[in-house]
Amino acid sequence: MPEDTPRPGLRMGVLGCADIAVRRILPAIVEHPSVRLVAVASRDGARSARLADRFGCAAVTGYRALLDRDDIDAVYVPLPPGMHHEWVAEALTAGKHVLVEKPLSTTYEQSAELVATAARLGLALTENFMFLHHSQHAAVRDLAREEIGELRVFSSSFGVPPPDPSSFRHDARLGGGALLDVGVYPLRAAQLQLDGELDVLGACLRVDEATGVDVAGSALLSTATGVTAQLDFGFQHSYRSAYALWGSRGRISVPRAFTPPREHRPVVRLEQQDRTTGQTRSAVAGIRVSRSRYQSTTSRRPSSSDRSGR
Repeated sequence: MPEDTPRPGLRMGVLGCADIAVRRILPAIVEHPSVRLVAVASRDGARSARLADRFGCAAVTGYRALLDRDDIDAVYVPLPPGMHHEWVAEALTAGKHVLVEKPLSTTYEQSAELVATAARLGLALTENFMFLHHSQHAAVRDLAREEIGELRVFSSSFGVPPPDPSSFRHDARLGGGALLDVGVYPLRAAQLQLDGELDVLGACLRVDEATGVDVAGSALLSTATGVTAQLDFGFQHSYRSAYALWGSRGRISVPRAFTPPREHRPVVRLEQQDRTTGQTRSAVAGIRVSRSRYQSTTSRRPSSSDRSGR
């Protein structure tokens, strides 16, 4: 293809009108120069019409009708987790590449089946964990190698206040529950920052007897070399979204790990023994690093002059 020939854009369709799609993904699709939003589908025609009018695309009633269109190359699936397996399989069978909200499905067997189907058909299948693509995590990994010595412990927590009572998160049939909604974030962060496979040493879930879904839990995992991962999650909590790496010479904590606002400038805290308190900004990813002695319990915010330097 000649260099001056425009590259064909990826033609996207969306199955469902979930909040995450409206707030985050649809605006990103519309802004991307190489992606064109073609249509959005809902079982409620009026709802898809409202969303289509807002984002400048076609409205479709019913998921199957969207998959039958020949002007769509790929679909984004933000449906409740309990519906992922069915509609991801339908989309792949229809010859569409798929971006699906986490979790890919509600069981290991279903996920393995979908991965195998995508491979057999030569189609892309991607699970949408947005936080993995934030540059702060690679910067933290590099900083940990330089500053905290041998890693001993990884810890992470993700907790949110109770969802609306009408949310699918309270419905076991739709794949509700805290583990699949927020627990997967600390687990995925542990997989990101630790090397090798993780073994589960122990875990517990707290189940709401009225709804039958888990509302909180904890897990202890370990690498083959004995580095442990301590994970906590739930949606009956005050908001917390963090992880930390504790090594032989220091500790790094990331206080806004999973859902930073678009304009957020990440701040991480580096604690080291026998280091004078100071403030520096990492050259990697624009993160701000707050340094302190172990005895210090407060991270200082940057001065006004530091905040102005971007």
